[in-house]
Amino acid sequence: MQVSRSHRLEGARCHYLIGRIKACAVWRAVGTAAGEDDRLAALQALIREAQDYDADAIIGLDFEVDGVSCVDIGGAPLQRVAATGIAVKFAQERLIGGARPLRHGP
Repeated sequence: MQVSRSHRLEGARCHYLIGRIKACAVWRAVGTAAGEDDRLAALQALIREAQDYDADAIIGLDFEVDGVSCVDIGGAPLQRVAATGIAVKFAQERLIGGARPLRHGP
């Protein structure tokens, strides 16, 4: 699975956008350091999500921190690392139905 933080793929391959996807690591108490392990877990979950959609790559990879405050019910505030991106499918040589693939690059 090719993953890119930009909206470009190596070799400037033509591709179709499948859609925006998001996956998260585990919830942790606010104030607990969210390290590289959480980012890696979120990225691995995002790749599994893309594979479920039969994607060949993910572009526009980004990370964010989601949070929830449970003070209304006496719970501890929580946060988790989330990975987001756009799942894409590489274009085939023969296009079906006149569809036109996207090409990003020079």
